[in-house]
Amino acid sequence: MKNLSWFNKAMFFFNIVLTVLTFLAYILPFLAPKLFPILSVLTLILPFMLILNLLFFIYWGIQMKRQILLSSLVLLMGITFINKFYKFSSTDLPPSDNDFTVMSYNVRLFNLYKWIERDDVPELIANFINDKNPDILCIQEYSEGKIDLRAYKHKYVLMKGDKTLTGQAIFSKFPIVGRGDIVFPNSNNNAVYADIKRGKDTIRVYNMHLQSIKITPDVHELNEDINELSEQKSKKMIKRMSEAFKEQQEQAEIIMNHKKNSKLPEIICGDMNNSAFSFVYRSIRGKLNDAFEEAGSGFGKSYDFKYYPARIDYIFADKKMQVKNFESYPDFVNSDHFPVMARLAFEN
Repeated sequence: MKNLSWFNKAMFFFNIVLTVLTFLAYILPFLAPKLFPILSVLTLILPFMLILNLLFFIYWGIQMKRQILLSSLVLLMGITFINKFYKFSSTDLPPSDNDFTVMSYNVRLFNLYKWIERDDVPELIANFINDKNPDILCIQEYSEGKIDLRAYKHKYVLMKGDKTLTGQAIFSKFPIVGRGDIVFPNSNNNAVYADIKRGKDTIRVYNMHLQSIKITPDVHELNEDINELSEQKSKKMIKRMSEAFKEQQEQAEIIMNHKKNSKLPEIICGDMNNSAFSFVYRSIRGKLNDAFEEAGSGFGKSYDFKYYPARIDYIFADKKMQVKNFESYPDFVNSDHFPVMARLAFEN
């Protein structure tokens, strides 16, 4: 420190603060949000913190300063997190007769309230689904009667709400031999499941929609630039997100308890409204494969957030299944979410 200029001393101080926050973010996926709900916000910006650590690594490396060791240690420990944020190469194994495809898509009520200033959004979504032709389709924020998916002989749709009916839907080309819903107390969110018979195999497919952390400002704030939010609004937003993290933990626990009663191979799809660095992600994924990590590429962006390539929609597949391909469709902008789809096959 004695040999550092005053500027480098200030830089090293910020480097230390960043290191502490990054280590906290590393630990938080293993700690229940109820214990530290405000700190859980750090898991949302972990990739950004890793990028800052990389910039510090470059900064100290150019000057050949031993302070580079701090950033080196942080980055080495963060290697396991990189695949959750960005994949450098994809997997696309040859198709076979044993393959089947699963799509998950939060359709935002098929643009019921004209968030997108077009009248043909339902038609575009229907055309997209028909073109991709998934064998199993999980839809969140479904609105009955907006599109007609005739390719699917089997479906389970659960609609709830007072003024506006919204729901979860599972469409399948294979027979549904069991179904049900999972209630989240004091919430408009929920999960549904369907036991789907495919040949000799029966698969339990969960379609979940967890509590929103409301990353995007409320409707009356949408025209404000994010940098112009007042301190009071920022505190309000952080508090709102903290409460949502606690609710998500409760909802994840309910899903996990429900899973214990099933011995069927599982697929879990849906809008988790949280990052892959969170406690909720770690809890729900459990020992399942994250289809993006197994076969995706790039950021796997699934939410239309202006400032960040957010991945909050997931397809988790049982270890008995091989993930042969994964795609996200960030160019298909007809909701605030983007569709994600995986091609799966049971291991021989």
